[in-house]
Amino acid sequence: MLGVCNITSATIRGVEAKLVRVEVSINSGVVGMSIVGMPDAAVQEARERVRAAIRACGYQMPPYRIVVNLAPGSLKKTGSGFDLPIALGILIASGQIPPEPLEGKLVVGELSLDGRTREVPGMLSFEICARNAGLSFLCPANASSVMEIEGVQLVGIGSLADLHTGEFDIPRGSVREPATTHDFREVGGHELAKRAFQIAATGGHGLMMVGPPGSGKTMLAERLPSILPDLNEAERLETAQIYSAAGEDISSVVCGIRPFRHPHHSISTAGLLGGGSPVRPGEVSLAHNGVLFLDEVSQFSRATLQGLRQPMEDRKITIVRAEGAFTMPAQFMLVTASNPCPCGYLGDPEIQCRCSEAEIIAYQGKLGGPLIDRIDLQLDVWRTSFENVVHAGSDISSSKLREGVNRGREFRSWREAEFGVSVHRVDKGEPMPDLLARNHVDRAAEQFLREAAYNNAMSGRSIVRTVGIARTIADMDESVEVKTEHMAEAFAFRLREVAK
Repeated sequence: MLGVCNITSATIRGVEAKLVRVEVSINSGVVGMSIVGMPDAAVQEARERVRAAIRACGYQMPPYRIVVNLAPGSLKKTGSGFDLPIALGILIASGQIPPEPLEGKLVVGELSLDGRTREVPGMLSFEICARNAGLSFLCPANASSVMEIEGVQLVGIGSLADLHTGEFDIPRGSVREPATTHDFREVGGHELAKRAFQIAATGGHGLMMVGPPGSGKTMLAERLPSILPDLNEAERLETAQIYSAAGEDISSVVCGIRPFRHPHHSISTAGLLGGGSPVRPGEVSLAHNGVLFLDEVSQFSRATLQGLRQPMEDRKITIVRAEGAFTMPAQFMLVTASNPCPCGYLGDPEIQCRCSEAEIIAYQGKLGGPLIDRIDLQLDVWRTSFENVVHAGSDISSSKLREGVNRGREFRSWREAEFGVSVHRVDKGEPMPDLLARNHVDRAAEQFLREAAYNNAMSGRSIVRTVGIARTIADMDESVEVKTEHMAEAFAFRLREVAK
């Protein structure tokens, strides 16, 4: 045996990075390189990239048999990030560079044929993995998807040629200033819809809009991020990790802007929920701590939409594959927009609907009752007047709406600190009196809810969500108690009138 070397690296599994030990052994025998330990095609291709990079940077490729083992062998290894640790392992095992500079470091990076390093998807996940393992993180010097995280030292290498001098850079993520966000001032009229969006932003509620084409549904949804509070430090790191694992730009997340995902209705189930090979996060995870907007929701496949039910309740998505289960966060605000029928004019007072009853039933049935029941706020959005359209710009602005959102959230934090946390979700085995008491619903509001629930055959989930909306409205009014007017407004947003 001519030489052995161990390098610490990692592989992405879902959105997290798992430690992998890269073991390099150089022995006499048939000249060549083999990689074992459940590598995928991208890892196997590292052999050619590593050979070319080593020679291009003035080193010698050992004329012996090289065996690379990626341990543990039971974990599937994916991606081109093993190029750099394999190359460094070969150079150390063959005595061409000393091992000391790499001790205590987690190494990840792809190599070009001339020896320069490139970042790979998931750099932030690798950085977090290094912090948790008490290691420094050696990565490409031009890595943009890294952040300054307390407890981890970043070391950057631009090329294998840098090893001759021993000079390493400190990689710093490049953060581009995000584009200016839309403003609710640009939407003429729609005061009721704007009130609904303000409530949704304050309490983190989902929202469904139904209305004819051109009524402003998409414009309203696109402006929701402008009234949401910025991501806090923990949320930034958590959300940026998901974006990094998916190979997406993390600049806006690092700046504190909440995600706004707007997938096309042709998206596959794997694209929306996550999946593929290797498993990668879907839109529900990319919308974590932000907004998932499904425009023309009735055009999505029924199976894809019904897959949203579990992550909406659990605030995470679990994908089971042959190699195990992958769990990814998925706490998002669901906002949907839809026409009431295929032609879009069902219930319109000015334009007659041309759809048959069967077409209307099939179209509206795409969403399904169980999913609709999980969407808190439901409202009709009709076309606004000519004056509102041409004079848009003088309406209430996003900054004004955001003031109400921040005030409501601040009051909720104070109330929960003083009186305890309220319940906005269905907790198994919790009796209704506890729900009302913990949300401070007064007697009159309780009686109003009781009568409304009986008269409209509301489900248990619908009752709980109505209480949650009323609690949010009370917080916006800075009221400890949920009163009748709060419950009545919540009920009005909860139960939309179905057009005939």
